Amino acid sequence: MSEMPCPRCGQPSAELQALDAALVKKIHENGNAEQLPSAVCDNCFQQLAGGIARGSLLMVREKAKEQKKLMLWKSRVNLIKKARQCMHEKMYSDAAVAYEKYIKVLEVVLDCKSGELTPEAFKDSARTQELTIVASVYWDLLRIYDTSEKYGERQALAAKKLALFLRFTPILPDILRKADAFLRTAKNPSVIKAFLKAADENRTRCFIATAAFEYHSPEVELLTRWRDQVLLPSQTGKLFVHAYYFISPPIARFLDKLPQLKPVARWFLRQIILVLS
Repeated sequence: MSEMPCPRCGQPSAELQALDAALVKKIHENGNAEQLPSAVCDNCFQQLAGGIARGSLLMVREKAKEQKKLMLWKSRVNLIKKARQCMHEKMYSDAAVAYEKYIKVLEVVLDCKSGELTPEAFKDSARTQELTIVASVYWDLLRIYDTSEKYGERQALAAKKLALFLRFTPILPDILRKADAFLRTAKNPSVIKAFLKAADENRTRCFIATAAFEYHSPEVELLTRWRDQVLLPSQTGKLFVHAYYFISPPIARFLDKLPQLKPVARWFLRQIILVLS
């Protein structure tokens, strides 16, 4: 029997295997965009068919991974409830375990390495409101780990994380007041002092104003003071700030992508500042 070249790879083959429309469709759905002939050699056929199998396996694995993340995300609610109950019953060791498990869940769901959970992990997510819960968790861990010197490193890490997350939440002034009071009875006051200093340095400026102006501009400073002194002391103001932190990052990113719109944003913000003044 005479051999003929494979129209795909060019290798001689005694017999070509047909690629029907259904098979070609699956190959393309699997990410292979090449133009395929109507028939190929046995090696090419096995390669293309095997690609479908590998692609299907990868899809199954990816789906299972996402399903696991979804289940973990839902489990965080029970972990927080358990930790809060343990705090209420003064079972602090059990509370710390539940809180640490909660942090691990967030690291897995948001694809963060261990110990590297940051507010930036939430910025492109509908889970931005979770920042307040994370801050409250680190506040409780800060106090729990103050009960023994052997937890000094853990307490220092909790303090660092608390300062990092707290600036994005409406509970910032409340926690700062509580930390000031806690400083008087803390067994490790140096950690509390370091937290208070870091929290003051890390106070977040207005997202949109920072994108429109510069970080240390007078306009940003004024809006920040208005937030801290007028909005945050009231419950209604806290709700407004919380909603603002949820919707403003995408707007700020939009301004960064289209800088030609920043003059318009600056004019609008200056009108608000005039009203506030």
